[in-house]
Amino acid sequence: MNLWVYIQEGGAIMYVLLFLNIIGLGLMAFKLFTLYSCEKSIAVTAQTITDRINLNQGKERDPESKVQLAKQELNTYMAQAEKGINAIRLIAAISPLLGLLGTVVGVYMAFKLIAVTGMSNPSQFAEGLSLALITTVGGLIVAIPHYIGHTYLIGVLDRLEVHLERELTNRLL
Repeated sequence: MNLWVYIQEGGAIMYVLLFLNIIGLGLMAFKLFTLYSCEKSIAVTAQTITDRINLNQGKERDPESKVQLAKQELNTYMAQAEKGINAIRLIAAISPLLGLLGTVVGVYMAFKLIAVTGMSNPSQFAEGLSLALITTVGGLIVAIPHYIGHTYLIGVLDRLEVHLERELTNRLL
């Protein structure tokens, strides 16, 4: 069997999982590209922030107040860089729940069929259980790479923040 047949057998929940997977993988690729671009331009970013602080506050300010302003600027910059990361975490969190929903629906369908027809046709019962297992697997297949990607991107963000803070400190002091 190919992948598309499994998705079709899983029903509506598998289509939702496929949609979430496509959105999440695209978002992860975009964030990776964006964050690596940010890492390569740390010196330029630090200089821009330093120039903005010096322009707004003047050179006569004491270094401590400039450091406080730099922290505020850094927080603003990092908040912008973090946009989209929570969506990846959300996909990682809800995918197994959607898989579980599919499991419950599949088992419900299987037992409802038994209630109506009895155990005269076990293949129909197996069809409901098949739906249950396929959606569980689908939810996990979507969740695992998104969880790994989210964790990796958080590490990249942390590294970016440390390098940028060090660069700003060196320029302001």
